[in-house]
Amino acid sequence: MQDQTPLNEKRILILGIGNVLWADEGFGVRCVEALNARYRFTDNVKLMDGGTQGIYLVHHVQQADVLVVFDAIDYGLEPGTLKTIYDDEVPKFMGAKQMSLHQTGFQEVLAMAEFTGDYPESLLLIGCQPVELEDFGGSLRDPVRAQIDPSLEIALNYLNQFGISPIAGSGGCNELSPEELQIHSYEQGRPAESEACRKGDPRFLYPEKGQD
Repeated sequence: MQDQTPLNEKRILILGIGNVLWADEGFGVRCVEALNARYRFTDNVKLMDGGTQGIYLVHHVQQADVLVVFDAIDYGLEPGTLKTIYDDEVPKFMGAKQMSLHQTGFQEVLAMAEFTGDYPESLLLIGCQPVELEDFGGSLRDPVRAQIDPSLEIALNYLNQFGISPIAGSGGCNELSPEELQIHSYEQGRPAESEACRKGDPRFLYPEKGQD
């Protein structure tokens, strides 16, 4: 039976997934973070930093009528290329060329939601071809960073068909991630390349026993 929910009352989930600690892997999270900072949405819209939670996101997806996902995707295209995928094609690209565990996990999330019968009616995947992934503690490369604003424009245009018109210039009251991981704090705190720890980012390593 066709859903009779009014357009402006549909439950919208806007999800950024990926790992901000691995350079361009953080593209999806940075997109939803920027959207949250720049716009205020109605109560039926939920913005979420999905990080690398994988299967733990399933109940959020099950509750959504419309799902928008930002992610770094290996499409086999020129680095920094933006590509959009819709509806039934989305699961194919979430696991076609696995770059990290979170993609397999999210493919499973979609499969489980579909199996239970609680699957979004409409899906949009906004993906960017990464430039660099093997840089622990690194930030987005410039070609990928440059695609954040175009990605937000695509998402907002898509949401408009569902009656979603957020208010610009008055971002959400709640941050989506800890202050230390938000892009400005994260990038300002990164040590110079000559001083960087190549076994990991010291900002996120636990001290050895006996040390303060």
